[in-house]
Amino acid sequence: MARALKIYKELFDFDAEVREHFPVFCGVDEAGRGPLAGDVYAAAVILPPGVEIPGLNDSKKLSEARREELAPVIRAQALAWNVAYATVGEIERINILQAALLAMHRAVEGLEIQPGFVLTDGNQPPVLPMPVGTLVHGDAKSASIAAASVLAKTARDAALRALDEQYPQYGFAAHKGYGTKAHYAAIEQYGPCPAHRPSFLKKYYDRQGK
Repeated sequence: MARALKIYKELFDFDAEVREHFPVFCGVDEAGRGPLAGDVYAAAVILPPGVEIPGLNDSKKLSEARREELAPVIRAQALAWNVAYATVGEIERINILQAALLAMHRAVEGLEIQPGFVLTDGNQPPVLPMPVGTLVHGDAKSASIAAASVLAKTARDAALRALDEQYPQYGFAAHKGYGTKAHYAAIEQYGPCPAHRPSFLKKYYDRQGK
């Protein structure tokens, strides 16, 4: 419990330091770079000074249930937030890295309040009209990026649950498009569907000698 509180405090202390230089800044993170199927999502979040979101953390360190609980709290507390995505077609056309950066760009572009500074998770910044900084493992260091990671992840999970209703044979609701044993088995049995990323499956088929 003490460690969790320490991490929580450090997330918001980091943001307070950023606000000393950029009073209105947003955190940005993406979700879905690694899966075999589905769009790649990104979220941008501007949190107000002094905000409290108990339990906030890097979305990867939270259970799915906890992320779903936190998402509406983040949306309610944020000064502004936006979720965007790049499609499977765009992933195939420009590659997954560029598609993730495009989703980040769209997430920031769609904010109701334009920030003076953007802080993104990772080490590859999207092209934006305002200053942009990158922070490796930023979702574990900045409250704003952690909040964005939760919104991006929950939005993508919702999209994969919708895909599961459309293509129930693949089990998208369970594995969210990642390359699990069950997912590969379904692809072997049914072949890919339009939601799959052909370039990602090519790597799999190459390994299988197909």
